[in-house]
Amino acid sequence: MLQRPMIDWLHPLATWIQAHPHLFLLVCAALPLVLVAAVELRRRPAAERQAEPAELPRTAPAPVPERRDAAPTVTVPEAPAPRAPVAEPPRAPRLRERLARTQEALVGRLERVLGGRELDAEVLDELEALLFSADLGVPTAESLLERVRKQPVGSDAASVRATLRDAVAEKLRAVEQPQPALAGPPHVILVLGVNGSGKTTTIGKLAARHAGEGRRVVLGAGDTFRAAAIEQLQAWGERVGCEVVAGQEGGDPASVAFDTLRAAVARGADVAIIDTAGRLQTKKPLMEELGKIARVIAREVEGAPHETLLVLDANTGQNAISQARLFTEVTSVSGLALTKLDGTAKGGVLVGLADAFGIPVRYVGVGEGVDDLRDFAADEFVDALFREDA
Repeated sequence: MLQRPMIDWLHPLATWIQAHPHLFLLVCAALPLVLVAAVELRRRPAAERQAEPAELPRTAPAPVPERRDAAPTVTVPEAPAPRAPVAEPPRAPRLRERLARTQEALVGRLERVLGGRELDAEVLDELEALLFSADLGVPTAESLLERVRKQPVGSDAASVRATLRDAVAEKLRAVEQPQPALAGPPHVILVLGVNGSGKTTTIGKLAARHAGEGRRVVLGAGDTFRAAAIEQLQAWGERVGCEVVAGQEGGDPASVAFDTLRAAVARGADVAIIDTAGRLQTKKPLMEELGKIARVIAREVEGAPHETLLVLDANTGQNAISQARLFTEVTSVSGLALTKLDGTAKGGVLVGLADAFGIPVRYVGVGEGVDDLRDFAADEFVDALFREDA
């Protein structure tokens, strides 16, 4: 039999179930879920506590007994981390490095001929063969040899070498002059030279130099004989940031010169550099063309052209002397630029040019870079040639 307290508890429950049968069914359905959730909640914190590493008991460090005679503790500051080395800008190649092939072809052979020998007839014969094959030109080679012949027989190798060095330096110093002051504005530079001499590239490098010094430059593509020359000069104009005045292929170069100077005056340019055709098939058309350009330039700007620069390729050796002779016959040349000295063994032609014409050498080209068109300095050139530069 059920005990009385339980009967008293079940009777109200039965009455409630009879009154709410649907609700009782819902409670019965939800009860298992409630029981599962309760068990899960009790289990999870215990699992998490087991996963955590037990914390080690913290113990205070044992006290160190104080010693009266102990040295005081000194704290040394941590040394700062070393700074990364600052990268140095690349060193510009020395002229000696750029003239290595010419030096070997001229002075290197000279050293091998002289060696430790004294001057005698046999040495003179070998020197004569060397100088006449060194692209100096016959008159220049003969004049250098004559200087050596004045040395007493028995002179040592160092004395002969010094004599040749002084003779070369004397010829080159005669054509070293300061760069001319700017006239105008605009200061007009007319550039001559055969095709392939590096004429257009020299114009671009000159333009870069003037632009780098804050001057406004206008270029004239007067070599209308070659479309490639016009395009090359336009490319340099874009590279340097200069305006280029160009006409049509086969057009009148004098008209291009006229338009160039008009543009230079209108833009307030400081410098105008005008290219010219480099064909040398006959002298008469060249003379007529250059004469017409010169007359047009002189009408537009007083005193122009202020410079007439002849560009010669050192690779052509003694042919450069022939080119210089032809151009100086048809027009007045005020300065020379000798290009491609870094890639040739024939750079001795510069000595021959100086000796034959006495025209100031303004620039030497010793590489492809914009900064590789250098002002000519006679002593620097000789030092590099004879390997005496620092």
